[in-house]
Amino acid sequence: MKYATQTLLERIRREGRVEGEVIKVDRFLNHMVDPQLIDLLAADIATHFTEKAIEKVLTAETSGIMLAQAVAGMLGVSFVYAKKKRPLTMGQHYAAASYSFTKEESTTLYVAKEVLRPKERVLFIDDFFAKGSTLKAIEEIIDQAEAMLVGSAVIINKSQRRDIYAIVTLDDLRS
Repeated sequence: MKYATQTLLERIRREGRVEGEVIKVDRFLNHMVDPQLIDLLAADIATHFTEKAIEKVLTAETSGIMLAQAVAGMLGVSFVYAKKKRPLTMGQHYAAASYSFTKEESTTLYVAKEVLRPKERVLFIDDFFAKGSTLKAIEEIIDQAEAMLVGSAVIINKSQRRDIYAIVTLDDLRS
């Protein structure tokens, strides 16, 4: 078992909770954040994608930002986060709808055209993958930009999809 996986599983068992498909990690990942843990997880992801010639890391506001920044730094590229509200300063943009099952709300994600260019090789990063609504919106934005999604990575994959690189899966948590 990878060190990042083992470390995260230990933290979840010690400081988190798993109730069915609900994974509570507020004390170290998505409310209060342990920066050393984020760096460990980011190093695992960056190592996995080193050979993919990533040019940009993309995430959605808010929970994926810390991980995306750390992965981008390790890959030596910029990262962009899709905003949930379009600021007045954002001119031309790409947009796609997303539904958060955790927050039980729909939102639109926005990315300025000036920060995501055609043909850029993009890595999508997020904290969780559950039903895929955020990734679907990100894929739509990447398509609008005529960029290329070359990989997706999350901290915890709660789905059965195995084309998304994950530190931990729901199966890992159940074993």
